[in-house]
Amino acid sequence: MAELVVDLSSRLTERLGSLAYNEICLAWGVKTDLQKLERTMSTIKSVLFDAEEKQVSDKGVQSWLRQVKDVFRDAEDVLDEFECEALKREVVKTYYSTARKVRRFFSSSNPIAFRLRVGHEIIEIRGRLDELIANKAIFDHLTDHHDHDRNVRSVNVRRENMTHSFIPASEVIGRDSDREVIVDLLMPKAVDQQSGNSQSVVSVIPIVGIGGLGKTTLAKLVYNDERVKGHFDLRMWVSVSVDFDIHRLMEKILSSALGTEVSEKMSVDQLQAKLRESLKDKKYLLVLDDVWNEDRSQWSDLRNLLIDGIKLGSKILVTTRNHSVASIMGTLPTYKLDGLSYEHCLSLFTKCAFKEGDEKRLSHLFEIGKEIVKKCVGAPLAVRTLGSQLFSEADERRWKLVRDSKIWELEREGSGHILPALRLSYTQLPSYLKPCLSYCAYLRHQAIRCSSLDLIHCWMAHGILQSRDNENMEMEDVGEQYFKELWARSFFENVKIVEDNYDIHYEFSMHDLIYDLVRSIGQDEWSVVDSGTKGIVENVRHLSFFEFDNKLMVSTMLQKLKKVRSIYTIEKAPIDESFLDTCFSKFKYLRVLRFDGLPLNLKELPSSIGTLKHLRYMYLETGEMTKLPNAICKLQSLQALTFGVCENIQELPRDMSNLISLRLLSMTTKEACFQDNGVGCLKSLRLLIINNCVNLISLPCEMSYLAALRTLILVDCEQLDLVSQHYQAIPLRLEKLVTDGLPRITELPEWFRGAASTLQYLYIQNCSNLGSLPGWLTDLTSLKKLVLIDCPKLVSLPEGMDRLTALRDLKIEDCPELERRCKRDTGEDWPKIAGIPNLSISDSEE
Repeated sequence: MAELVVDLSSRLTERLGSLAYNEICLAWGVKTDLQKLERTMSTIKSVLFDAEEKQVSDKGVQSWLRQVKDVFRDAEDVLDEFECEALKREVVKTYYSTARKVRRFFSSSNPIAFRLRVGHEIIEIRGRLDELIANKAIFDHLTDHHDHDRNVRSVNVRRENMTHSFIPASEVIGRDSDREVIVDLLMPKAVDQQSGNSQSVVSVIPIVGIGGLGKTTLAKLVYNDERVKGHFDLRMWVSVSVDFDIHRLMEKILSSALGTEVSEKMSVDQLQAKLRESLKDKKYLLVLDDVWNEDRSQWSDLRNLLIDGIKLGSKILVTTRNHSVASIMGTLPTYKLDGLSYEHCLSLFTKCAFKEGDEKRLSHLFEIGKEIVKKCVGAPLAVRTLGSQLFSEADERRWKLVRDSKIWELEREGSGHILPALRLSYTQLPSYLKPCLSYCAYLRHQAIRCSSLDLIHCWMAHGILQSRDNENMEMEDVGEQYFKELWARSFFENVKIVEDNYDIHYEFSMHDLIYDLVRSIGQDEWSVVDSGTKGIVENVRHLSFFEFDNKLMVSTMLQKLKKVRSIYTIEKAPIDESFLDTCFSKFKYLRVLRFDGLPLNLKELPSSIGTLKHLRYMYLETGEMTKLPNAICKLQSLQALTFGVCENIQELPRDMSNLISLRLLSMTTKEACFQDNGVGCLKSLRLLIINNCVNLISLPCEMSYLAALRTLILVDCEQLDLVSQHYQAIPLRLEKLVTDGLPRITELPEWFRGAASTLQYLYIQNCSNLGSLPGWLTDLTSLKKLVLIDCPKLVSLPEGMDRLTALRDLKIEDCPELERRCKRDTGEDWPKIAGIPNLSISDSEE
């Protein structure tokens, strides 16, 4: 959809008017060109709000906006060129020898050539914008209309919506009677009544209904019903979605049965054997949520596997939008889920849109809300999303805008009024959140549960996080704030805080209809390449690669693309060095590269990756890659580089210090020592993860990388000796410190003390020779959480633990002597920790 143009225009005109770009004008001699570009953009920006409203019913305006967006995207690429060149000049000034500077001057990348090339591109973009303004059939009918309220930041991030319970309370309104029917169907008596066949080994109950009615919510209510828990020996939940691959489905079912992840390397025969063993002689309930596949033979194969040797009375509960799926899979009559009643919808809307009791005080808004609820025709997803959008909104004009919007008149596309209602929720977002939500389109083909950490770094890579009003916040924190706002507005669901060694982040999922919404917003900017792909539009900006058969055809399609900004691959995508070289050579504006499971035969990335000067995020996942090309060090814009799971990397590139923008580094290496002028010189690092470096004996000798570092994570480095590291005692900004699998640690190094006023989370795990904690530990005045796991030689806590007034959580596990001393009421160290609110002390003797 075209609403993205409003935020894009604001960001571009703000950049052009900034002090930084005034300096660029002077440095590059393009002052006149950039000023003219800013005036032209401002002219178009003034009518964008009016165009946004009119494009709903006017295809001509919609097409015009799409063209505006495309030109603005190209302008963004050109403006980024200046920032890339400024970073390159900084590296040249700092690290290049005189000879290299001379060679650069006489190369095609010298400043004069750059100014001529970019100056021409600015003029070309201005000409395209002038043509759009000259389109009198469109432009002359648009009015100058500024809607500043749309850009006001939401400070009322609704905390009560951010529940971590399995089912948010607001979602279960009005489904009690449906639950009772399904629960009855699961009981033996119900089988006799409905099918008359008490000997049926496995009964399959389909729940069918259009998207957004709450099929998954109903299934969760049944799954967690205490009667159901007591009736079945084993309960399993599997989110199927569009993927009905038998092998992957068996992995998911087995993982749910065992309560842990299973190896992806298990063969089909191994999976079958293990699954049969897990189900043998058990009466189970299996929920297959969101099934789409209509292949009767695949379902028959799976069903035969699930009934082999199991106990009488097992049940399978299936949720689907598709009546054909229900007919193929069901052995009992289909349960058709209807919409919620108007009364229940109004109750749900009230909970989402008003603070408790405010619906009476704001009765004029409540009356408008009633009319909005009627238009949602019983769809709880639509009711909840619109209600969340209007929460704490006191402007009656806003409520009427939602009620009277022409978006309600859009085609229903088989989902009743749900998609128009969701689209309306999107249009009511503050403009700074719209690009963040639209970018979530790439998550559709990722894991069922997504990570906020990855999403936020992708937002950063595309420059869609705004520091305005957040000057004192790190961009990662701004991204988390945006994530929470979208969560509060019900665009994310099943949100769960995850605390692991890598970071504290959120796992979440998105409803299928929300995915449909964000894909419709991006339209031709996103494309998935698989065996069914026949063509790709030339203006596509983001590509996801899956399994495809015809490499030549795909390669031919890629040749005509020039504007791609993101590439995502999955493990089964047939990617080779030639394919990567084509992408790196053609897509000079790439900002994001995420390679999940590169082919085993790919040992090294092509050196052409060094041409991607706009690249800001790169994720590599392969066990066979042995080397990273030194060309990576030409990527001065790179903000996040992750290759910590590439366990065969022999050494790091020699010019790592050139990565002056790097904020996140997750790495591994076979080297014993860091190279001089390498990682230790990375002054912009915020998060450093050093993983599985079995030969590493010390950290970088330089301390520059510690200057801005907030999180340091050291995992499985068997030879690493932190105590002998001759670091000066300097103030640090560390907020989180993890040491996991460092057997050579006998004590915590003194230089950690530099984080006394900032460190909030300290995790010490699997450090088998750690004998004591230092007395200065009690100087960590900001420490909120302390975790001590599998440190058998640790025998006591230091005196003065009561000085840690910020400490809220203490966990001690697999530390036998320390556990004994910290035993409640009787342990010698119990008085030291008795006042800590949240204690988790295991008992290794049990």
